[in-house]
Amino acid sequence: MNEVQLLIRAMDFAARKHRDQRRKDAEGTPYINHPIELAYLLIEHTGGDDVSVIIAALLHDTVEDTETSPDELEIIFSREVRDIVMEVTDDKSLPKNIRKQRQIDHAANASYPARLVKLADKICNLRDMHEHPPATWSLERKREYYDWARDVIEQLRGTHTALEALFDAEYSRKP
Repeated sequence: MNEVQLLIRAMDFAARKHRDQRRKDAEGTPYINHPIELAYLLIEHTGGDDVSVIIAALLHDTVEDTETSPDELEIIFSREVRDIVMEVTDDKSLPKNIRKQRQIDHAANASYPARLVKLADKICNLRDMHEHPPATWSLERKREYYDWARDVIEQLRGTHTALEALFDAEYSRKP
């Protein structure tokens, strides 16, 4: 299978897995828009040379938010994709505050591909927060999210200058 076929396969897989999910904005934007935005951002700003990173961006929330196993990702895509996805996957069995702190604590030790996916995820989340905020979130909660995302990204500094600049631009729009 060539790289284009793998990318389309990953997009189809993610779309099927997230088919009933919506973002928290007032419009209820289809969730699949989020991983597609990550993949596009990475292609646009990194050149898209590492297809495993782009595929992992498309699949980054499948284990965390759907009935997808790490083994399934490895069988269908590759061990490399599975490993990247697992590096950016939160353990949903833990309380939210512990999960959030773990993201901060583990970011600096993540592999380069996982760091790229994490940077793209936080950039896209801040864009969504600004342009399509969660309908039920207070101003304080939005501000807390921005600051937490900044704390994660501070651990990733030195990974990719252009992505870090994009994050900083999004962070500057903090409500």
